[in-house]
Amino acid sequence: MNPVIHLAPRRGGVALGAATMLLAGCVTLPLPWEHGATAPDAWQAPLPHDGRRADLTSWWEQFNDPLLARLIAAAEDASPTLASARTRIAQARANGVAAGAAMTPQLTGTASVSRARQDFVTPIGTTSTAGVQASWELDLFGSLRAGRNAATARLEGAEAGWHQARVSVAAEVATSYVGLRACEAQLVQTKSDSTSREETARLLQLSARAGFESRGNLALARASAAQSRAQLTSQRAQCELSVKALTALTAIAEPALRQQLAGRTGVLPQPQKIDVSAVPGDVLNQRPDLHLAARDVMCASADVSQARANRFPRITLGGQITAARFDSAPQFSSDGRLWSVGPLSVSLPVFDAGLRAANEDAARTRYEETAISYRATLRGAVREVEEALVQLQSAGSQQADSQLSADSFDDAYKAVQARFNGGLASLFELEDARRSANQAHSQLIEIERQRVAAWIALYRAIGGGWTAPSTRTAAGGQSVPK
Repeated sequence: MNPVIHLAPRRGGVALGAATMLLAGCVTLPLPWEHGATAPDAWQAPLPHDGRRADLTSWWEQFNDPLLARLIAAAEDASPTLASARTRIAQARANGVAAGAAMTPQLTGTASVSRARQDFVTPIGTTSTAGVQASWELDLFGSLRAGRNAATARLEGAEAGWHQARVSVAAEVATSYVGLRACEAQLVQTKSDSTSREETARLLQLSARAGFESRGNLALARASAAQSRAQLTSQRAQCELSVKALTALTAIAEPALRQQLAGRTGVLPQPQKIDVSAVPGDVLNQRPDLHLAARDVMCASADVSQARANRFPRITLGGQITAARFDSAPQFSSDGRLWSVGPLSVSLPVFDAGLRAANEDAARTRYEETAISYRATLRGAVREVEEALVQLQSAGSQQADSQLSADSFDDAYKAVQARFNGGLASLFELEDARRSANQAHSQLIEIERQRVAAWIALYRAIGGGWTAPSTRTAAGGQSVPK
């Protein structure tokens, strides 16, 4: 059975249920997926094959080319984009810890020792103290809670951004690798054509010396051979540039990379039939960029809540307990504990020239921007999947006809070659048949490259092997860097 991808059907709109639950009780503004920002009920482009399942995390293993998976792994290790994404996760995690800590009582330990004469009566002595001071802001209006929720959304968004970077790096490496293999296949075809043209020119030169061929036919054969050599040089240079690009992406030393590439020269990866069925609903759970956009909306909503709460009073409670000892031996010594609860402080905004109101308006504008951006990201996601499906269907439909065309032109060229060798066909007929056969084979290679590229585009469009945390399984989920 061929492995497949299945996007489960859903009737009506698609909502990010887990995302909504995350901020239940603290999101005060409507979220876009709750008001019409949903995926359509069905794909409009034709769906390839049938509706059987496959695990997206093993996508590259299905391309029948172990080297491709190794190159992608190497590129992930060397990618500065992934390194930046890991840094953003670490920063977001630290900010989340700070936001959570702000909601809890803060304890500070103190200790001191001094030796002095306090007044004319008290003898010289040593005073030592040790204590704990506490402070706690009572979050009655939800400012700190909103800040914590915003930090949580930013952390989840950063993690989704890391997965998005992984998908992009994998797709870029795969596209570059497929381009290199297609270039090598074209190079093999160009070499074969150049060798044939060189041999024709050599034979015509011998015939012309014996007086059996005209100088015009000889000039044509030489021109054709020179043209094929130029094409061969250009094709070879293009393949060299592809190797350089792959070297830069993977950070593998070029000699080592060439050694690894040597085993399958000119052989394109052959994806197994991977089926995509049903409707776009689960794309919301399979695209990290959509998850990131949703977290941006949640974060902006929490920022609005926090900006509004900052317009209300802030209440803080303090307290301390201290153990002290005064020692002026042998005359006098004493010790004991001192404590206090309070002060209970209330900070009430009276006049700020509109600063807090402006901050709330700015936060609300930011929320509206992220909501529009989310809707646009959703539309773009559906478009990318639709385009990938169209390209996949088009390349698949063309492949059979291109193969038939190449085989038929090969047969025609062989027939003209036999007639030419027997003196029954002109050089013009031979060159025309050769050119047609060469173009047909080049087109077949290009169609095959487009077909594999369409599978790569589909992988990227449906989010790679990533799923949202709420739908991630222990077997299929991917961890993020700690």
